[in-house]
Amino acid sequence: MTLHLETLVVGSGPAGIAAAVCAAESGAKVGLIDDNPNTGGQIWRTGVKSGSGVSHGQAAAKWRGRLLAARVTPLQGWSVFDQPSPNTLCAERSGEADSFRYDNLILATGARERFLPFPGWTLPNVMGVGAIQAMVKGGLPMRGKRVVLAGSGPLLLAVAASLKAAGAIVVCVCEQASVSQLLPFALSLIATPGKIAEGIRYKAATLEIPFHTSSWPVEIQTASMNASDGSLSVTLSIDGNLKTIACDYLACGFHLAPNIELPALLGCELANGAVAVNEWQETSVPGVYCAGEPTGIGGLELSLVEGQIAGLAAAGKAELARGLFAKRRRLSRFAARLGAAFALRPELKTLPEDETLLCRCEDVPYGAVRKHLSWRAAKLHTRCGMGPCQGRVCGTAAEFLLGWKVDSVRPPVFPALVSSLESSRAFDEPEDKTQFETATKI
Repeated sequence: MTLHLETLVVGSGPAGIAAAVCAAESGAKVGLIDDNPNTGGQIWRTGVKSGSGVSHGQAAAKWRGRLLAARVTPLQGWSVFDQPSPNTLCAERSGEADSFRYDNLILATGARERFLPFPGWTLPNVMGVGAIQAMVKGGLPMRGKRVVLAGSGPLLLAVAASLKAAGAIVVCVCEQASVSQLLPFALSLIATPGKIAEGIRYKAATLEIPFHTSSWPVEIQTASMNASDGSLSVTLSIDGNLKTIACDYLACGFHLAPNIELPALLGCELANGAVAVNEWQETSVPGVYCAGEPTGIGGLELSLVEGQIAGLAAAGKAELARGLFAKRRRLSRFAARLGAAFALRPELKTLPEDETLLCRCEDVPYGAVRKHLSWRAAKLHTRCGMGPCQGRVCGTAAEFLLGWKVDSVRPPVFPALVSSLESSRAFDEPEDKTQFETATKI
């Protein structure tokens, strides 16, 4: 079965919801597809526990209410993995594949945490900052657990507030950015009162938690069998001095990286690691729009505005979309200041040792990868980036550590069954089926 939609939105986070709502309210037949079972993305993820620090509950409820009223076709649980022909995407759910045709496509694929390797980063109980927040929302018991938060970005304080509300003991928060980086950003918030209020709430919720700047994890080890002071021992560089701390969890993430794999597969032009768009949020591919974090990390409010512009533009409501341009410009200036404040320090490039795993999927150490001159060469010789995550973790790390351009995106952009790949190509009805069947067997 092939579902034909006037506008198909990929990604049901805030940007995707806003795009779908605005397009549907403008009269378009809209489908909203996402691999998660529920809408909201990471930031509007609902959990089994409440009291997770500062909440965006009212905004989420408002947009979800509009989504229901707009009669958007929900396509939750579908993972898009291929574009077999123009204006057609293939997706898989529960081992079954289907195709979705569209006149206009809006990509709101969000972002993921950026991880940087250091000795011990693959040990149990070492995870991403967003990951531990999601697990707590999913019911992970944290009462009395000691947690060290490290990395970069405003998410650190937000998650610290969430963990504290869940009963965890947040030992410290380590931000790699320096005071000289953060101070101009903090002062610039005067222009955005809402951000000041949000920052004050986070700071008030975490006032007694030590917050260190110019700090990052250097090494983490499993504590000895006789140790009674915790299951992990993390060595931190705090303003140039090494300090070892016992903890139960280390949550570490170095801000965010845009999810641009699907736009790249579709041929959308990329610039500075993000999807390039025009004033209508349209990409270099006609009829394909992009909104939210894939166009550059900018936060919730900017994602919502970009989603609205994309949805209205795709539905032919240009003047309504134009009315949001000024707000987008203002929020984009905030996004630029955010990027400058949390830019990664060059010292972080020295953290991995040759034996440190860079590619966790294929167990490829950093020393084996850095011998090569490009991402493509490293993949061919070491299988780095060829595991289930398809380079989403090691690729972004290699970009920072080695200055490489991560290219060669090809289907499937997410792991899929061979039968789904066969179905995908069947939707395209290739002339030479023998060639495809031979390739899939190989």
